[in-house]
Amino acid sequence: MDERRGTDAAGGVLVAATMILVAIREWGGGAVFSYASMATSVAALVLLSLNVRWSRRAFLVIGAALSAIAVATLPDWPGAIARALGGAAFIIAFFTALTSLRSAAISSKPVSDAGRFLADQPPGRRYLALTLGGALFGLILLYGAITLLGSLSRQSAQDEANPEITRIRLRRMMVAIQRGFIATLPWSPLTFAMAISTSLVPGSSWAAAVLPSLVSGLLLAGIGWALDTALKPRITGPRPVRRAPEGRWGRKLAPLLMLLAVLGALITGIHIATGVGVVGVVMVVVPLLSLLWMVEQDVLGHRRGVIGHVAERARDFATVEMAGLRAEVVLLAMAGFIGSLGSSLTAPLIADRGIDLAGISPYFLLLGIFWIIPITGQFGMNPILSASLIVPLLPLPAEMGVAPSAVILAITSGWALSGATSPYTASVMMVGQYGGVSALHAGLRWNGLYALICGIVLSGWIALAATIL
Repeated sequence: MDERRGTDAAGGVLVAATMILVAIREWGGGAVFSYASMATSVAALVLLSLNVRWSRRAFLVIGAALSAIAVATLPDWPGAIARALGGAAFIIAFFTALTSLRSAAISSKPVSDAGRFLADQPPGRRYLALTLGGALFGLILLYGAITLLGSLSRQSAQDEANPEITRIRLRRMMVAIQRGFIATLPWSPLTFAMAISTSLVPGSSWAAAVLPSLVSGLLLAGIGWALDTALKPRITGPRPVRRAPEGRWGRKLAPLLMLLAVLGALITGIHIATGVGVVGVVMVVVPLLSLLWMVEQDVLGHRRGVIGHVAERARDFATVEMAGLRAEVVLLAMAGFIGSLGSSLTAPLIADRGIDLAGISPYFLLLGIFWIIPITGQFGMNPILSASLIVPLLPLPAEMGVAPSAVILAITSGWALSGATSPYTASVMMVGQYGGVSALHAGLRWNGLYALICGIVLSGWIALAATIL
């Protein structure tokens, strides 16, 4: 057991080192930092994979097999493997930076109080409250938003004496949280959807893509609310009378909104002032803000030895928390590696067969990538893998005659649909777990009609946006 903890801790430290090295690279550091981040990411994956299930280790085996094929078949195999390793290091770094914010948020009493306030809203406004909560908490907690709000919602629903009401209430609460969460995926700079997409599409940026992608997020949230309202189930017995929880909305949500305002202002301001990409800014701002948040919690709690305690939490973040997320780190990083290297191997095959994707209608290509991501998600393909595999094969946006932001819009919108329906994504699995149903049931039975309607509406929006952007 001690040996296992030792390898996990070392892997966690290497994960944190990868974040630092990639951040320096994003801020203009030389090639040495890029190669160093590749080395630390490979070492971290090797150590963390020693204590994960074989279903996760299989990704490493596939990656090694693709690397061998690349060496045997690609003239530029060092470049192809380096690009794939760079992508894996980037994913590890971004995931680590975002997790640091979640680590600070978990110990915040105002955050848990705000979640309980939203979960305890009466039926007339509960769906909208939890959709808002799924979005706001998702920005700082990632999938932890579903964990926090899901556990509170389950506790709230189980307080009902009528089993029928319990079942209906829990389903509506969980899909509200999930749909609020996925509504942030198309536009937020704190999501993998935006970070990976902008790294794959040449000439793209978050600033150019945020407004059209925000429309997708509003459509995802609005359609969810409209569908819930239209298909609200009827209760056979009398409806219980409930009181709204004590407290005002502004006061309960103020700490969360203030944090997001500070985060947004810092990221946007530093991005504009320095010209550093938003993702690079996130990798620096988010961990530093997380440390300051921990300090603030200790100061307000009148804890002695604040600096020492925060330093201890930072150490535990690397050696315990990130080590505990070893399965997620291996899965996400290897999905990016396999997708990138698989794309490099596929491109020559397409060229040898004389397939000219530039001659295909850009609307067909954009809608194709939009639908491929959620469809392949039904068969176990992580959106990172799908996007990393398919997007590099597309013609450049200029060759398609569309703006880079239109391509970003198609990718991130499809990513969100996959997050609502794929039984292999963390969001669907967690919603099923807290809702007491299988991931397949939560993805297709609970969200099938929702995804179909969203898919049709978003297809129209993507086609329109490709014309006007």
